[in-house]
Amino acid sequence: MGVWVGLALCCSGLERGQATQPGGRDVESRVEGLLRQMTLEEKLGQMTQVDLGALKEREDLWRLGLGSVLCGGNTDPEDNTPTTWRRTVLECQRLALQSRLKIPLLFGVDAVHGHNNVLGAVIFPHQIGLGATRNPGLVEWAARVTAEEMLATGIHWAFAPCVAVARDPRWGRTYESYSDDPALVGELGAAAIRGIQGGAVRRGYRALACAKHYAGDGGTTQGVDQGNTECDEATFRRLHLAPYREAVRAGVGSVMASYSSWNGVKLHGHRYLLTEVLQGELGFDGFVVSDWAAIDQLHPNYKEAIALAINAGVDMAMIPNGPGQANNYREFVRFLEELVREGRVPESRIDDAVRRILRAKVRLGLFERPFTDEGLLQRLGSPEHRAVARVCVQQSLVLLKNERRVLPLSSKARRIHVVGPGADDLGMQCGGWTISWQGSTGAVTPGGTTLLRALRRAVPAGVEVSYSADGADDMAAAAADVIVVVVAEKPYAEMMGDRKELSVAEEDRARVHKARATGKPVVTILYSGRPLILGSVWEDSDAVVAAWLPGTEGDGIADVLLGKVEPVGRLPRVWPRDNQRLSTDQAEADPLLPRGYGLGYSMRRR
Repeated sequence: MGVWVGLALCCSGLERGQATQPGGRDVESRVEGLLRQMTLEEKLGQMTQVDLGALKEREDLWRLGLGSVLCGGNTDPEDNTPTTWRRTVLECQRLALQSRLKIPLLFGVDAVHGHNNVLGAVIFPHQIGLGATRNPGLVEWAARVTAEEMLATGIHWAFAPCVAVARDPRWGRTYESYSDDPALVGELGAAAIRGIQGGAVRRGYRALACAKHYAGDGGTTQGVDQGNTECDEATFRRLHLAPYREAVRAGVGSVMASYSSWNGVKLHGHRYLLTEVLQGELGFDGFVVSDWAAIDQLHPNYKEAIALAINAGVDMAMIPNGPGQANNYREFVRFLEELVREGRVPESRIDDAVRRILRAKVRLGLFERPFTDEGLLQRLGSPEHRAVARVCVQQSLVLLKNERRVLPLSSKARRIHVVGPGADDLGMQCGGWTISWQGSTGAVTPGGTTLLRALRRAVPAGVEVSYSADGADDMAAAAADVIVVVVAEKPYAEMMGDRKELSVAEEDRARVHKARATGKPVVTILYSGRPLILGSVWEDSDAVVAAWLPGTEGDGIADVLLGKVEPVGRLPRVWPRDNQRLSTDQAEADPLLPRGYGLGYSMRRR
């Protein structure tokens, strides 16, 4: 049975008897029973999430009854292996269970394209690539694999999926968005939520999804990270609120508030959107978590900032600072208690927040099974999981151009010359949010396969695959039957990834132009987190493939280049023609390529 056939059968079975959450009455009675027993101090502890690096005294987990711990993008256990992750998480859970009411801990991590902080985990294409698949069944299955690898390390909560509708590709988080089309974002975001929370995870363990960043983070002016989304309410609802309707319908258990603002009002302090719309209108019964130190941005006085956020509808505060630093978690608990005693934050608001957090913990089954089975570790990075990621890569590639039918690579080709540092660099292939927050170049994680390695082991016997990172090997280029140039953005994530213009780097344009000067067919592969302004790359290439940020399974790219599978990806967003018209609203009038574009090897446009 072929890989995709097997996966399709598995995915079709997801609909039979699937329940994303245990049923209501028993959950609510248990939550209310717990709430009646809790002191104010214990309630405030549940509303506090601390970064592992800030938890200088881990005994605070039971002393303060802390509700959650996270590992931020650069906060890893000592050696970052799966077993060490698991040992660290379980140690925190054991400490939390020493509290008076033995309320289990909820441990969170940015598992945004696989369990991407952990060495050896499978790294999937970033969401822009999954958007190109337009395949909700496959997105759901990839999320299910991510949940299983996360649970193997004892972690139950993924800060994913991002359901931002990225409208301006200058935003450094564009690759975290499935599309610039809210309908596609809503469809695939809901699929990811079903996958993460799907109830059929091996051995009965459950995981929690988090739709983020509520709301409008993809619509900021000029794509500025943490910026201001400027539009009327009808437009805001149509573009940026719509995916959250689908997320709530899919049963998402948590939502993360956005750093950004809507018409000048920070979302973390936006009571209308957090309480009246999300909880009231949309019927969301999960909890809202703040983003990393985002509460601090509401007011220069930390106590005032806390009051604004909690009264607006933030239920859990993500706090990266520990004792000895400003705005730390102990200050949060103390200030929030003072606010309640002063009557500035109603205790009913505290009860509502804690009720929502406890509801999630009960639904996850944490009270019965706070520790996951160690046997799950053998599945992390397994061939079966890598096979799912390989199919995701295959279906995410978008064939943008194919003159002279250069692709698939001819079976008569005896020499293939590969150019560009990205062709043999796993870090560039994976992008940001891979092991570290901003990502890095090089062999960032074990078990992955670069495109160069994939081609070398996939070509028939007798075919030579030569390689020149800088493109300076003129003899190899002259002897080649075809030249494959990999053009790659260097890894980046939020903030550092913002750009004012999106032209392909000069050195990459030069490599493609030099390949064209040989007179040989040129295939250009783009590793990017967004559409790039191609300029001369387009004219100098016979074939162009948008590979996005495909992750660890480079075999999926080789499968398409060699014609083992047909390219089926379609552009999830408009591809702008120039740097003067980058946002979707501007680019749609005269795009280089429209949303939905993609060629097959028959040259038929789908």
